[in-house]
Amino acid sequence: MSPHSSLASTALDADRILVIYTGGTIGMEQHAHGLSPGGDFAARMAAALTQLPIAHQRSLPAYDVVSYSTLIDSSAATPLTWQQLAHDINDKLSTYAGFVIIHGTDTLSWTASSLAYQLQGLDRPVVLTGAMKPLETEHSDGLENLHGALQFAAKPELKEVAIYFAGKLLRGARAIKQHSEALDAFASPSYPLLGERVGDDFVYYPSRGLGLQQRGAPRFELPDYGCVCHGEVIRIVLWPGIAAWQLDAWLSDSRIKGALLQLWGAGNLPDAPDLLDVMAKASGEGKLLAAISQCPQGSIQLGAYAAGHGLNDAGILAGDDMTPEAAFTKLVHLLAQPLPSELRRQRFIASLVGER
Repeated sequence: MSPHSSLASTALDADRILVIYTGGTIGMEQHAHGLSPGGDFAARMAAALTQLPIAHQRSLPAYDVVSYSTLIDSSAATPLTWQQLAHDINDKLSTYAGFVIIHGTDTLSWTASSLAYQLQGLDRPVVLTGAMKPLETEHSDGLENLHGALQFAAKPELKEVAIYFAGKLLRGARAIKQHSEALDAFASPSYPLLGERVGDDFVYYPSRGLGLQQRGAPRFELPDYGCVCHGEVIRIVLWPGIAAWQLDAWLSDSRIKGALLQLWGAGNLPDAPDLLDVMAKASGEGKLLAAISQCPQGSIQLGAYAAGHGLNDAGILAGDDMTPEAAFTKLVHLLAQPLPSELRRQRFIASLVGER
């Protein structure tokens, strides 16, 4: 465990935040072959926070930093990465009032969605953040994102997995990365902000959060993702001219357990009965197939158009307005558990963590 913050000696243990550093752009340094994750993040983070105005430094919660032994670019994250984070948070739940996860931006929203399913009933904040520019570079967004993540992680009324980025607090299971370069890289297309920075204040909107909806102790689900970490769940985005044999090449593979299909508009696909036959065959074999729209906003309505007629009969589950990240990680989560097929289907179409 790395050194405490400058306020550690004056804060109660119950008020402490645990910062988990996994890698990502925010901690990267220039090396011979380009930017790659750098170490000693606890000291670098502490040095960066001293650049805040004194009043802001004094308002920071006490925190500890732990860095993973293998730091990664988030493009290298897998379901086992999501599993490790959930288990580490569970192991430290009685010690810390909140958690900040430092993560690369490319798959940050995927990790946030997965953590939401694993940490159902969460009774304290888990806030993911990162940066589009390394912490020590000119005009980096890293300091602002760290500052805001710490502030929201110290709010006990926030009781879910969230993302703080560019002044906005987003529900983790509702967020997407919308831009590859802009500092304001994340959006929540179908759900309002959970909070935001307003001047010097970090304002949380409790009526939008899960804290008012859930009661009782956390009901974490921490299955072993080992059975779904080798490509057993796939994602297929339809394109004009897709043929049944191409779809069958994926879905007929005996290793496949589930698939996320991204259809057009409100849930349309080509007028090709053999495509539906392939889907129905896979569903009949017990594979969990779900569909969402390729559109970043709006809900899917299977069968609303003639072009989508037959999807329900083929056993396809509607993902409503879920993000690709939320739908995919939900399939992974359900398939990792020893559940009856019908219960998996019921749980997919239910809202577990405000993801739909």
